[in-house]
Parts: sequence; structure tokens; C-alpha cells
Amino acid sequence: MRNRQILKRSECSSVSHFHSTTGPGAWMDPAALMEYKARAREHARPSPPLSGSLSTATPTGHFKSRRHEDDCSRPAPRLLPNIDGSVLPSLGGFGKHQKQLVVLTWIPALFIGFSQFSDYFLLAQPNGTCVQPLANESDWTAASPPVTVTSIAPSLQPTGNGTGHGYGDGVGMLCACKEWRLELQTGLSQNVVTKWNLVCDSAWKVHIAKFSLLVGSIFGYLVMGVMADWFGRHPVLILSVLFMLVFGLSVAFSVNVTMFSTLRFFEGFCLAGLALSLYVLRIELCLPGWRFSMTMVASFLMVGGQLLMPGVAALCRHWPNRDDWQVLQIVIISPFVLMLPYVWIFPESLRWLLATQHYRRSKAMMLRIARKNQVDMTTEPSGVLTELEQELHKKPQRSCIVKMMSTRNLWKNIVVLCVNSLTGYGIHHCFARSMMDPEAQPTALCHADYYTMAGIAVATCLALCPAVGLMGRRGGLLTFMIITALASLLQLGLLNLIGKYSLRHDTVLRDTLNRKFSVAFSIIGMFSSHAVSTLSIFFCAEITPTVIRGGGLGLVLASAGFGMLTAPIMELHNQKGYFLHHVIFACCTLLCIICLLLLPEPRGQPLPESLADGETFTRQTLLHPGEQHLLLAKSDRDYSRVHDTPGVGDFLEPPSARGYKQTQVERQSTAE
Repeated sequence: MRNRQILKRSECSSVSHFHSTTGPGAWMDPAALMEYKARAREHARPSPPLSGSLSTATPTGHFKSRRHEDDCSRPAPRLLPNIDGSVLPSLGGFGKHQKQLVVLTWIPALFIGFSQFSDYFLLAQPNGTCVQPLANESDWTAASPPVTVTSIAPSLQPTGNGTGHGYGDGVGMLCACKEWRLELQTGLSQNVVTKWNLVCDSAWKVHIAKFSLLVGSIFGYLVMGVMADWFGRHPVLILSVLFMLVFGLSVAFSVNVTMFSTLRFFEGFCLAGLALSLYVLRIELCLPGWRFSMTMVASFLMVGGQLLMPGVAALCRHWPNRDDWQVLQIVIISPFVLMLPYVWIFPESLRWLLATQHYRRSKAMMLRIARKNQVDMTTEPSGVLTELEQELHKKPQRSCIVKMMSTRNLWKNIVVLCVNSLTGYGIHHCFARSMMDPEAQPTALCHADYYTMAGIAVATCLALCPAVGLMGRRGGLLTFMIITALASLLQLGLLNLIGKYSLRHDTVLRDTLNRKFSVAFSIIGMFSSHAVSTLSIFFCAEITPTVIRGGGLGLVLASAGFGMLTAPIMELHNQKGYFLHHVIFACCTLLCIICLLLLPEPRGQPLPESLADGETFTRQTLLHPGEQHLLLAKSDRDYSRVHDTPGVGDFLEPPSARGYKQTQVERQSTAE
């Protein structure tokens, strides 16, 4: 009660002071009176302690002028780090110069396809007949499936008297034969296996030769990726071409299988550096709207190399004074000679030069690009060259993929894409093996399986273009991963259910349905797993910063190599543990589906240049920013009385909450 009297008395005194200043007959505006009372309360409130000798109160005019000075002194955003938004548009965008260089990256893709699928012909398993047995005169025949992705090793089948020892018994193949007659069904009349009789006890050397190219590619992706980030894309490209010619042509003159396997390791190493540097250069040349389409053209050309490889092998058959496999190796390596002029034709990546602060080299290259795109840089209004002149004194700063571990989000994205790539290529082998028909003729099986896989690759590239255009990178990758998981789980579970519950008595119909369903699910699974692998590699190239793009892309491509390495490993063990292999990769697909939801969507976004850009490149919220703002702003109810839990907001209370608390204090004082 006493507080109310004090409050009433202060209001009356403020009204009387108002009349004394404005006159007794003045009309009291309620708004003016409320403002006057509030001003009086502010003057009556004790002033806060001063921090030092200067007062914290600042006149309004001085505050406005100081804020204006801060806005004027704030530095303008830099143009050089914004390559997609400022630098490339000022040079003509995706102009004539960039298009010519992209075409130059397409041409080697066809030759790379030849080299990647050469194992299917150089190391094809032949049909063998024992000409001179050791024990007696009986005829022994080694029948083997032809060359496919999932070809198995040859096994002996006795056609006369005697006993044969099977392959894959853990000790090796003990063949009672002194001389073999081997025949190929893959277009060549002679290859590495027939040259050095790599059958029976020596059959394991074929798998080592297959390992050598893949293992060399894995090491090449890792090492050359780091070198591309440290020394540049152009030196890695030129070194890879030179050593590819040296080691690739040396393979054709191997004197034994050991020399062949060793040289194939270095050939795979150089092939990986060549493929990686071209991929990175192609991505960095394009603006956001052109990246995916330009990459898919290169994928089509690589698949074209796969389709043309049987024809090239047929042309090399029965070459005079030279073994067929040697001619084939020379034919698929010789076209890389056309890349030697790239030393002068193909420049360094401008994006890498700017990201690593090689500003002097960047200036010369920008002037060259502007001249070829017919852009007058002397009158360009963006100020890119002016800013570049101011940065010429800075020293280059290189980065390594190891710095990825100091980030919070970037390393998780790269690890997710590595697992996706590994799973895609690993489970692709499982589907390919299930698709093979063991009852088909060897020649028909070879050509049917090989062209089926090539046709599936073409269909995958055709389907990726509209799928990614409609759903984006993350949506397309998630969709194809779900299809892969469904195909794998249905192949593992549905076929067993059909045989166990539905058709227990009709074994012929059961086996026929199982075979047809297995082939159907295998084709669907190969289609979707190939799409997952292709899209994972492209996804990594878009979200990895320029300063470590080579190393990040190398990690994902090396993971893909490990997935492809499972095929010769299963062949070496005669397909033992194949079912467990398939189950493990099927579980990995389910894990990948969950992890893919954490990835960002890079479609239409500029490429990140620095580690900070890559770190801020995170997953967008489910709601559109405008919708989220409206959802948060829509508040029809008064929640000012909800202050049960103290938090940060208690220190920034709204006026209604402060008024409510003041009333509560007054009530408590009155009660006392």
C-alpha cells in the first residue's frame, strides 16, 4: 500500500511539473505524457558506474556518425577467392578457351578406357588340353570360364583314365601333365597365360598380375593426389604421360611373368595419376552449371573404350613376327604419344594458382585467357586485376590432405564418400558373379557377359544425367544407393524364400525362377552400384576444397580401387566366402544410406577454394530459409510469463517480462 502511494505521488509530481513547463491550460497528450514519465524515471534511475574516466553515454549524433565511419572503414569483400562468381565471369565465363581445354581432357579418356579393361584380354583364362601327360596316355582337359569380371580359375576335368586334382584345395593344383595346348576364346590367339603356361601350379601368378595393376592404381591415386595439391595439376599430368609411355611400352617386352607384373604395377601407378589430374582439371575449368555434363561426356568416352576393346583385340590377332598380346599392349599405349604436346598446350589450373596464392603466375594466365576469350581486361569494371596487383607481394601457400584432419565437417564428408565408393565397386563384383551362367558355352559366356557389363555402364551414364538434374547430387546418390540395397537384400533373401516355402517339390521350376530372379536382381544391382560409384567420385570433387582436391579425390578413387580389388581376391580363393562377402557389402549399403543424409548439396554452388570454405559447406536445413523464418516469427500467444528455467534469454528480457517482474516485486513488498 505504501508503494502504491509513492507511485501515485510520483505520477502527480510529474504531471504538475508538466503543467509548470507547458502552462496550466495545456492539453496533455497521453503519448507525450507517457514519454515524459519514462524520461523522468530514466533520470531518477542511478547511473551505472563508469569504466575509466570516459562516460558510456554517447550522444545520438555522435553514435550515428561513428557507425557511418565503421561502415566506411569496413573492407570490401575480396574478389580473388570468389573464382566462380567474380574471376571467371570477368574472363569471359565458360568461354572458348575453357571449352577447348575441356575437349583436350576428353580425348585421353578413350585411351584410359582401353588400359583399364586390358586385363580381360591380356590375362584371359584359356581352354587347355593336356598333350603329353606324365603318368599315362590319357587325355586331360582343363575347362575354364572365359574372361569376365567374375571369371573363376580353371579346373581339371578328366576325359579319359586317371584322376585329376582340383584347383583351389589350399595347396595348389597338382597337374599330371608335361605339355599343354591352350586355346583362347577372347579375340587373341595368344596372351600372357598361354605365353608362359600359367595354369595348374602357376595359375596363382595370373591373380598376382591382376593385383599389380589395381594395387599400382591405388598407390598412384594416393601419391599423385598429394603431388597434385603440392606441385600443381600440370606437372602431375605431364609426368604421368611420360612414365606411362615408358612403363606401358616396356610391358610389351617382358621376358617373364615377374617382369610383366612389376611393370604393370608402375603402369597402373601412372595411369592413376593421369586419370586423376585430368578429372581435377576438368572440374576446375568449368562453371557450376557445366561441371556435371562435362564430366559425364568423359565417362561416356571411357565406356566407349570398354566397348571398342574386343574389336581392338580382334585386329591384333595373328600378327606376324610378334605375339598378339604384345601388339595389343603397344596399340593401347601408343595413343598416349598424342598427349606429349600437352606440355605446351595445356596450362596450369588457374583455380589452383589463385587458391595457393601463386598470384604472379595467375596474372599472366588471366591475361592469356582474356585474350583468347576476346575480353578487354583494361576496361573491366569488376576490379579483379586491381586486387590482384595488390596481392602480388604474397608468397605461395601450399596445403596437404593431412590438414583435413583439423576440420570438423570436411573429413566426415570425405570418409562417407570413401565408404560409398568402396561399397559400390565391391558389391558390383558380387552382382556380376551372380549374373554369370555357368551352363553357357565359354565363347558365348565371354562375349555375353562382357557386353552386358558394358551395356549396363552405358545405361548408367544415360540414367545419371536426368536423375541428377531432377534430384541433385545428394538425392540421386541416395536413390541409387537405396536401389542397390534393395537389389542386394532381395537377391540374398527372396531367392531362399522361394526355394524353401513356395516350390519345395518342383525343383526344376524352382531352379529356373531362382536363376531368372538372380539375373534380374544382378542387372539392377550392377546398374545402381555403378551409378553410386560414379556419383560418389564426382560428389567428392565438388565438395573438396581446391587446395586439397587432389588428395581428397585420390582417397575416394583409392577406395574404389580397393572395392575392385575384391574380384581377384575372390578368384584367388576360388570364390570361397562369396556369400559372406555379399552380406558384408549389403550391410554397408544400409550404413551408407544413413550417412548420405549428412552430406551437403553442391548443385549450383561454387567450388570451395580454401579449407574454411569447405568447412562451411555443410548440409542445408530441411526447411527453406524463408519458411523457417516465418515459422519462428509466427507467435500469436504471449509467452512472457514462461520463465521457469533461467537461461541466456533472461539477461535480454522483453519489456512485458520486466513489467511483470516489477509488479511481482511490488506485491511482495506490499505483503511485507
